[in-house]
Amino acid sequence: MRVDKKLWQNRKEKKEWARRLQSDDPGLEVVHLQAAGIDVGNSAHYVAVRPERDPEPVRRFECFTADLYRMADWLQSCGVKTIAMQSTGVYWIPLYDILEERGFRVFLVNARYTKNLPGRKTDVQESQWLLKLHTYGLLNNSFQPVSEIRVLRTYWRQRGDHVRGAAACIQRMQKSLTQMNVQLANVISDISGLTGQAIVRAILAGERDPEKLAALSHPRIQADRMEIAKSLEGNWRPELLFVLQQEVDMYDAYQKRIAECDRQLRTELAGVVGVTAPGEEQTPKRKPKKGKNAPQFDLGGELRRISGVDLTRIDGIDVMVAQTLVCEVGMDMSRWKTEAHFASWLGLCPDNRISGDKVLGKGTRGVVNRAATALRQAACTLFRSRSYLGAQYRRLRIRLGAPKAITAMAHRLARLVYRMLKYGQAYVDKGTEYYETRFREQQVHLLRKRAAKLGLQVAPLSA
Repeated sequence: MRVDKKLWQNRKEKKEWARRLQSDDPGLEVVHLQAAGIDVGNSAHYVAVRPERDPEPVRRFECFTADLYRMADWLQSCGVKTIAMQSTGVYWIPLYDILEERGFRVFLVNARYTKNLPGRKTDVQESQWLLKLHTYGLLNNSFQPVSEIRVLRTYWRQRGDHVRGAAACIQRMQKSLTQMNVQLANVISDISGLTGQAIVRAILAGERDPEKLAALSHPRIQADRMEIAKSLEGNWRPELLFVLQQEVDMYDAYQKRIAECDRQLRTELAGVVGVTAPGEEQTPKRKPKKGKNAPQFDLGGELRRISGVDLTRIDGIDVMVAQTLVCEVGMDMSRWKTEAHFASWLGLCPDNRISGDKVLGKGTRGVVNRAATALRQAACTLFRSRSYLGAQYRRLRIRLGAPKAITAMAHRLARLVYRMLKYGQAYVDKGTEYYETRFREQQVHLLRKRAAKLGLQVAPLSA
């Protein structure tokens, strides 16, 4: 009886939808009347406005700064309030800054959503097509954080490039040592540490005695001096020593640039108005571990001051991941209605490809997002975490496999970050035992439910 009523309601809804489709006006409604469309290029931009606003509705402007200001003046004279343009390379950035400074509402749209009709691909028609789509409200605005967050993002991304460059220098150092049959990497886990760098620089200074080189090792190195000395016997080819010297110099240059980025980051963070007043910052859950690539100032304290919450209280998220999240998405979560919208924007939600009521493929959208990448890296660190999230990740890893479990936990972390930044909630870990107890209760509940359908009853074993 319930099934028939449900089918009757579905048939009734289908008839209602069909009636609305026949009666409603299928025409498009004008949403942005004072609109303009810009086709962004390398050497020139094509701008289109509505024909009633100017006798020459499509104009071409060069990419020089004076021409960009002249474009802004013309758009203001036409009474334009909102503008749509594609995010083409990095050519849109100077134009976006000037238009935003003039008070225009700029829609930065994805090029894959503005595909023109076949056979109509010219710069003039592209600007007119953008204008038409934007006039009827068919384009979504891409996310852009506020200007002070964009400044932090520029410094942080530049610092990340330097860190990756320094890591490449370390790899080439190890390659040169291996070619000289100096097996230092087999007894020391990281040659970028104190012991590794001391030995490499002593080799470049002319020291060849394995015993003296092994004496430079730190007392905490697990390998003994004899084993280290045995690994430091090589052929010392001059051309490979030359390559090693250049890589060390390049590594030092990268370290210098990283320190310069840290100073700029510290200055910019100090100028950001914080949510929490000075002296009222939240106490961190634990003393953060400073890695080789971590900034050499209290970055965690600055993040707590400007955001009002301590993101590092979430297991798996350290100060580096927290800084990446702040620089990429900012601290204002009002851009996304719910945490589900935020996770979808990050590309951490399922994206089922359906055609003809059939699921053709499953998986997440192919989104290149630095914040999502940072959350996935944070999820990977939960494998050995003795926390609620760690237990949940290990359970998902056994059931779904590592790739899907990483994405699922990154989705979970994204929701927690959203709640903390939007509502100011503090994260409290309930522990592994709480998760195991709760999971056991859920399994017992499911077993009792299945047993009841079969007319059986589940009873606990006696002592």
